[in-house]
Amino acid sequence: MYLKNANRKLTIALVAHDRRKADMVEWAVFNADTLSKHTLVCTGTTGGLIEKAFQEKGIEAEIIKMNSGPLGGDAEIAAMVARHQVNLAIFLIDDLNAQPHEADIQMLLRQCRVHNVPIACNRYSADLMITSSLWENDEYTPSIPQYIKFERE
Repeated sequence: MYLKNANRKLTIALVAHDRRKADMVEWAVFNADTLSKHTLVCTGTTGGLIEKAFQEKGIEAEIIKMNSGPLGGDAEIAAMVARHQVNLAIFLIDDLNAQPHEADIQMLLRQCRVHNVPIACNRYSADLMITSSLWENDEYTPSIPQYIKFERE
């Protein structure tokens, strides 16, 4: 879903592995003013933690919780990406420990790349993406990816 008018509500996917959940909650609370204006779709546990942190701080936000990642939440969000129902994804990945649902993780990352959905995998890139002036630029339209074979001359 390419936005022509950034005043529309975005759908932002928030996913974090267990050892990155504290980072995600801290990031979400820090960016709550921005995030609360949009729809947040999260894997189950991450969404519950963000929802609790927001409630404790009196922050109102629309948070949709899918299944937890190992129970299919990553795949559910990947399907939303494929249907152009996600505008931005923040996925804080635990790169230091193996994940039992690695195939679903790779599927989500791949769907974001294929469908041209910006995806941040660390807090710094998430900060840059969420604050980009392009979200508010009515003149900006992301180019659609082209998968064409490169021909050598």
